[in-house]
Amino acid sequence: MRRILMAALLTGLVTPGLARAEDITLRSLEGNIVLPGRLQGYDGEFYRIETAWGPLTIDGSGVMCEGPACPDLVAPRAMLRIIGAEDPGLSLMPGLLRSFATARGLTFRDLEPGAGEAWAAQITSPAGDEVLADIAFTAASPEAARAALDSGAAEFELSALPSRGADARPIALDAMVPVMAPGNPTPRLSTPALAAALAGTARNWSEFGGPDMPVVLHALAPETDMGRALAERLGAPVKADVLHEDMASLAAAVAKDPWALAITGKTGVAPAMIAPLSDSCGFPLLPSPVSVKAGDYPLALPLYLVTPPRRLPLFAREFLEFLATPAANQAVAQAGYIDRAVEAAPMTADGLRLLNAIRGAGEDVTLEDLKRLAEVMEGADRLSLTFRFEEGTSILTASGQENLRHLARMIAAQQFPAKALILAGFSDGAGDAGANRALSRDRAARVVQDLAALAPDLRPEELPRIEGFGEALPMACDETVIGRRLNRRVELWLVPDFRPEPL
Repeated sequence: MRRILMAALLTGLVTPGLARAEDITLRSLEGNIVLPGRLQGYDGEFYRIETAWGPLTIDGSGVMCEGPACPDLVAPRAMLRIIGAEDPGLSLMPGLLRSFATARGLTFRDLEPGAGEAWAAQITSPAGDEVLADIAFTAASPEAARAALDSGAAEFELSALPSRGADARPIALDAMVPVMAPGNPTPRLSTPALAAALAGTARNWSEFGGPDMPVVLHALAPETDMGRALAERLGAPVKADVLHEDMASLAAAVAKDPWALAITGKTGVAPAMIAPLSDSCGFPLLPSPVSVKAGDYPLALPLYLVTPPRRLPLFAREFLEFLATPAANQAVAQAGYIDRAVEAAPMTADGLRLLNAIRGAGEDVTLEDLKRLAEVMEGADRLSLTFRFEEGTSILTASGQENLRHLARMIAAQQFPAKALILAGFSDGAGDAGANRALSRDRAARVVQDLAALAPDLRPEELPRIEGFGEALPMACDETVIGRRLNRRVELWLVPDFRPEPL
């Protein structure tokens, strides 16, 4: 109604050029505001009309519609047109929309896709006698997808590009992994070796500890959404010998070529084989769900659903709300992607990190430090909520702030019965070991401080306790900028707590 009042300042004037049979006139219930225009859409709640003063969105509850083009005052058949990245569009979106329909007690049915569409479906009433939404997905380049979104030809853009802006919301995670043919005897790739291979400066498997055979580099076509996303993450396009339009054809070609190498999403590996990856110091880099969610794996690849700068139909908005539910996370996992739900893993399963800690013990990290670490870790689970700070500041990163909000909601919902929370701070190895222990504890204390400010209703005993271990449990190589950034973190642990509840 506010937009109606704004229009009233210009108002009441019916422009002759707008008086066509397809046009409508919206009149306020009091009758003192008259707004003529061409109907662009009606979602059961709001009219969208093109007027002499530009496009306006009008709350239907405050106006009466006059004219032959006025819609029925019921929610119309919705249209959900999705455009963008082909691989997740085919493998992820159908399951998400099917799960959305199931959660609402509706029926999802596949349709024969139309011209240019990769797949199509409908969501109907439970009995199937009323179509509530028509759904279609079209694969397109990032430029074509953005143009369709901006022009109103699509409701959602599916993208792996992190540069899509404030209207992009992450819906799932994948991990970029190097792949090679099954049977390739190369024992392991380091991140510097992989970077050299992808840049075209390392051209023989013997440079990676493999046989004396030339590397045949495969890659996704640079104009595809996934190819562009990989190039953005890697800093440059892959210098490929062979290009592919999708991950399935890439994986099939790599599996057949005994000396092929590529980097692709973990969801599109088969029938090729993941090449074991380590950082420059030999720390294994494992794309497990917990490590990807926690930000420990440096080659994570979020997938985004981008919305246009206009009001979406009610059905589309309800689908966006569904994406934050456990049912949506389950659908993401069933499609082979990593969902955004908080995940726990026993600390005892993290033997590689403990091995790294033991290897690093010496003057800076003593046996006493490791004993204290082991005592606190005993019986603990690590949650995927991990906190990191902006470079050189005490301000949490955007993902850290989102994790903090998630933690506050989980504590308020009492999701940790008979458990105590520990925020364990860690540092990189630069500087004095004692100062690093103090700094890591200060970082953990800052997270607790931010949590208390965010959720002032939490009781002191509900807040996590803090520990600082300095450089005692490295995640990655301290000799690189990325490694030091990964090592500076605050982890969230759960330990058994059988103290009686306060009366």
